[in-house]
Amino acid sequence: MGGKDRGRVLLDRVLAGIPAGESPVTHVAELPQRIPRTVDWPEWTPSELISALRVCGVDRPWVHQVAAANLAREGRHVVVATGTASGKSLAYQLPVLADLLADNKATALYLAPTKALGADQLRAAAGFGVPGVRPAPFDGDTPPAERDWARAHARWIFTNPDMLHRGILPSHGRWAGFFRRLRYVVVDECHAYRGVFGSHVALLLRRLRRVARRYGADPVFVLASATVAAPERSASVLAGVECQAVVDDGSPRGARTVALWEPPLLDELSGENGAPVRRSAGAEAARILADLVVEGARTLAFVRSRRGAEFTALGARRQLSEVDDELAGRVAAYRAGYLPEERRALESSLDDGALLGVATTNALELGVDIAGLDAVVIAGYPGTLASFWQQAGRAGRAGDGALVVFVARDDPLDTYLVHHPAAVLERPVEATVLDPGNPYVLTPQLACAAAELPVTDEDIDELGGSAAAETLEELAADGVVRRRRTGWYWVARDRPHASVDIRGSGGEQVAVVEADTGRMLGTVDPSSACATVHPGAVYLHQGASYVVDDLDLDTGLALVHAEDPEWTTSARDVVDIRVVRTLEERRYPGVSVCLGEVEVTTQVVGYLRRLPSGEILDHVPLDLPPQTLHTRAVWYTVSGPLLHDSAPGGAGLKPAHIPGALHAAEHAAIGLLPLFATCDRWDIGGVSTAAHTDTGEATVFVHDGHPGGAGFADRGFAAITPWLTATREAISFCECPAGCPSCVQSPKCGNGNEPLDKTGAVAVLDVVLRAITPAGA
Repeated sequence: MGGKDRGRVLLDRVLAGIPAGESPVTHVAELPQRIPRTVDWPEWTPSELISALRVCGVDRPWVHQVAAANLAREGRHVVVATGTASGKSLAYQLPVLADLLADNKATALYLAPTKALGADQLRAAAGFGVPGVRPAPFDGDTPPAERDWARAHARWIFTNPDMLHRGILPSHGRWAGFFRRLRYVVVDECHAYRGVFGSHVALLLRRLRRVARRYGADPVFVLASATVAAPERSASVLAGVECQAVVDDGSPRGARTVALWEPPLLDELSGENGAPVRRSAGAEAARILADLVVEGARTLAFVRSRRGAEFTALGARRQLSEVDDELAGRVAAYRAGYLPEERRALESSLDDGALLGVATTNALELGVDIAGLDAVVIAGYPGTLASFWQQAGRAGRAGDGALVVFVARDDPLDTYLVHHPAAVLERPVEATVLDPGNPYVLTPQLACAAAELPVTDEDIDELGGSAAAETLEELAADGVVRRRRTGWYWVARDRPHASVDIRGSGGEQVAVVEADTGRMLGTVDPSSACATVHPGAVYLHQGASYVVDDLDLDTGLALVHAEDPEWTTSARDVVDIRVVRTLEERRYPGVSVCLGEVEVTTQVVGYLRRLPSGEILDHVPLDLPPQTLHTRAVWYTVSGPLLHDSAPGGAGLKPAHIPGALHAAEHAAIGLLPLFATCDRWDIGGVSTAAHTDTGEATVFVHDGHPGGAGFADRGFAAITPWLTATREAISFCECPAGCPSCVQSPKCGNGNEPLDKTGAVAVLDVVLRAITPAGA
């Protein structure tokens, strides 16, 4: 089973036993192999570095590695944006190691979005055995004694934005020697910095440059990214410096078989309101994973949630235990929230082959060097094409043929994609969306900057211009900064860094603790705590099941006990939305499309208990506090006459059907927005109403799920016509008779997916599209 046919052979094995007429595969694509293009080592490369690299198996570099390294060596900021497993690491290792060898006092800083990636790259740098480099970690898992050594002696620090923000920049005086000699800043997997997190990191990198300048350094930024649209623009916005892009990928790639897979409908079951139910993507992924492990294929299964990763690993182990108990022990789950020692043990077992199959969240998507994978299963669209190809690129890293299976969830976007292969296989990847001017990001970042060094007029231009100046005036009015002749000074007693959450989760993590033993099992974001660890919720950790007894939001603590009920839980909430300010508006006959600032109030009011089959047992009420979110939204309104009119051009809806039609159109629009913005449906939300207080008309809102907005609503507003066109297609092409999770039902719906009117949603979207689409378009 070698060469380019390996992926197809594995697919045939997975499909064995399924009747041809019942195949869940909707499309198969064969992606050809790519031949490597190498060049000589740059003439400035020290001979001892070339020798060390050759000992590690790098005989000659690929063309993009040398192109990027030469630019960095010349002092130009650069982003290398090539595919997964294309050796982007060497593009920055070459100039960094060459400089560290040439000057025994020079230093470098490496930033990764995840600890796993940082640890992996640290191992690679140390593995070269280049004398005098002294690479060292400095992150949340580093013991205090090792942190002290790193600060005093390390010349290449491997860290992440969180530690740079909280542990390095606030105490930059203790790092004076390191900053004084700082030559390079490496920002790895920079496409991961999007939305609110990316906006925070953009300003964090500007803070880093200020501090470096304070000590006389002007480091070169070298960024590495998966293939993205306009990488030079994205990297320049992120780093705050003009970057040149290297995109010509000279690395080899094995042939890949990509299969699009739609799980079958389960005739014997029905979901909410009697809707048809498909076999879940997680259950399907567990079966595929088990089949591939039986074949001896090293496989990663990417699953959309922490709980899903646990369930998929558990399902695969159960199926394998019926074949071979030894194989069952070679499958595990991997996700964020595990304790550091658990993550390291799993990474080691995956790397050395002790584990054959791993069900993971996107925690293993970025950069960790896992060689020789035979297959990747992607259970549910990961939100962006960049992430899709990053995950798919894990297959065939050793250059052999491999299999990629995309398993659709019961979701409008997933259903659309498996029936529109070109949208996956031929569409260019998205541009990264971030907004450093978001006031909910700019304000705390300016506070941190002022606490580190006085903010001068020159700094204001770099940190946000007039918006930054206005924000500093507001901070002065709050009494935390003061304007003096040489700049804005921090005058408050406490520094702000500890209270600023750069990942946009809204505060400190909520700890999940086993009440009987006091053992901490993991953490959850505070913004999702009410929905995921409410009293009665089922919480999974390492395949073990727990039930939440109590959630205390004030102390950030969720207490659980071990229990293995036969059901799972899903929260239900109620949402209200208020228009604060309309920023842009386009008016058409009977229809308007707007972008603006809104206030969203959400309250979790209960949860459903659901059997693995999809059957719902009951609804349990909850009494939890409401949460308010100030953010941005895109919305459209439709006049009453246009909705009611049965003449050509009108929707012809009866009043009783309008709420369900709008509600269904809202759900589908949320599901399809990730096709046009670098977001996931869980990054956004929506509200629909037959008569909204602020607009006076029937209105459908889709809003960002982060304070201040993350740019997703703005993308929806800019792409309103193609977005709503794809939404209409996703609904009308679905084979269900009256609405299902593949078209208009939503797993997030706080109203239990009631009311929903599939036919009415198509009529509403037809009316809107006729109004907003130019004649002849």
